[in-house]
Amino acid sequence: MYKKTIVRRTAEPIAINADWNKPVWRGIDPITIDLHMGQEPSHRPLTQAKLAWDADNLYVIFRVEDRFVRAVADQHQQMVCQDSCVEFFFTPGNDIKTGYFNLEVNCIGTILMYHQLARGQDKREIDSEDLAQIKIAASLPQGQLIDPEIQNPTVWTVEYALPWRMLQRYAPVNAPAPGVGWRANFYKCADQTSHPHWLTWSKIPLPNPDFHQPAYFGTLMFAD
Repeated sequence: MYKKTIVRRTAEPIAINADWNKPVWRGIDPITIDLHMGQEPSHRPLTQAKLAWDADNLYVIFRVEDRFVRAVADQHQQMVCQDSCVEFFFTPGNDIKTGYFNLEVNCIGTILMYHQLARGQDKREIDSEDLAQIKIAASLPQGQLIDPEIQNPTVWTVEYALPWRMLQRYAPVNAPAPGVGWRANFYKCADQTSHPHWLTWSKIPLPNPDFHQPAYFGTLMFAD
């Protein structure tokens, strides 16, 4: 079954500092990204995310209990999926035929983001001025390469505020409001680490890892 989660409105803007334990997040239940694609991985990091919204932004924070942590992409639009990475794929509405955004962030806060109708179809890179509107913070030193890997157990977080009006330059957007639904999935990957894995929130019942599967997106339902 496809997953569904409720996204609550926040009474005030959230300060973006990668602090999972700050008061605004304490009352929000996390989702868990724990379904694997491909073979069962030998390393399966506990990965969780929390979401909130207001009139200007969708807020997202990830927390990962990890090992074998790597980050070599330090410029936006590099291949962050090869690093220790968390991803948010979403259609800002209920009709996946309008396409989807893939917002991918590695553990040091480097972003890759595109909009496309399907994998590689009418693919549009989110330009640098729009990426600059996304406030982002990472608990690991932001922009500082991690190579060789951190082998020891490491907890890291990434948090961002995504201005939803910016998305309107690339696709139709149903503005967040009580009763509005978006289609989405959340992922954790680490393609080029010593212990690769491909984890999802909403199940993708395919034999090989492939996150570009909007037909299996779950639902975000906005509420007060």
